[in-house]
Amino acid sequence: MRHAMGIPGGVLRVFSLILWTGPLLAAGLEAFNGRWNIEVKSKERPRAWWLEIQGAGTQALRGRFVGAPGGGMYDIPEMRFEGDTLVFVFQRRYGVPGERVQYDQIPERRGIYRARLEGDRLIGTFEVEGFPQTRLEWVGFRAPEIPDRDDGTWRPTQPVELFNGRDLTGWKPLETGRPLGWVVEDGILKNIPPAANLVSEQMFWNFELYAEYRLQKGSNSGIGLRGRYEIQIIDDYGRPPSVQSHGAVYSRIAPKVNASKPPGEWQSLRVRLIGREVTVILNGIPVIERGIIEGLTAMGHDPYEDRPGPISIQGDHREIEIRKLTVTPLVR
Repeated sequence: MRHAMGIPGGVLRVFSLILWTGPLLAAGLEAFNGRWNIEVKSKERPRAWWLEIQGAGTQALRGRFVGAPGGGMYDIPEMRFEGDTLVFVFQRRYGVPGERVQYDQIPERRGIYRARLEGDRLIGTFEVEGFPQTRLEWVGFRAPEIPDRDDGTWRPTQPVELFNGRDLTGWKPLETGRPLGWVVEDGILKNIPPAANLVSEQMFWNFELYAEYRLQKGSNSGIGLRGRYEIQIIDDYGRPPSVQSHGAVYSRIAPKVNASKPPGEWQSLRVRLIGREVTVILNGIPVIERGIIEGLTAMGHDPYEDRPGPISIQGDHREIEIRKLTVTPLVR
């Protein structure tokens, strides 16, 4: 049968169905919006990523991502839906298995992330284009609301000395298949890069952390809070502050001033973390005061933000020497 205008009736029905289901598909895509914590299924080491999606179901789709490689928090440059599957792409220096070259010799490649919504979870994959052996599977779940606030009601309990000055009791490596690369000499904990990242066996929720450490010229390390949020430790004496500066919540909150000491001098760090509120005092100078941490940083390996987590120390970048590391849990 043909329509009066000469268009087959079957074509009209299909066209009408597309017009009718389009808004329904867009409405369904809106469920992708929000902040997602991501657990990556990896045999080498625990990994956690972070994804924010806005404008799903509209022409204004955009997002931000924290994951490897790159280390920072980045706007997503290429993002689209293929039916009900989210696709986003970065072009970076992605390494592939068997490639034994320096990072700056790795060619830029396309890393393709895909995700579909199943209930309240994002079920996703990652793959470097053209290298199927790089495929990873991941699961995203909505970042939780954390009600705790630094409201003056929290009191300190018994301090926990995470470094005993003698050995690595209470610590374990994050990665498998990599030399530990940490030693204790004359009461000082030292790494020999590229060392494993250390993770405390004890878990913490709200706490105050105090550390004393020494950096060499060009040193780069970090302390992970609850295994999720990195406080950047880096030799940047005399440079303007940024989200990658000494004392920053890496890629998220910049210090107000650069309070670093020159390399070779002992430095001190105090961090108070309650819920998502963080205060950082570097060498006696407040550099972040009750900043709000929106989500994970690239050092994160534990995506479950509403649970206690470990303290971690970055050892795979550059040298750091630690002579004191104390955590005082806070309760009310």
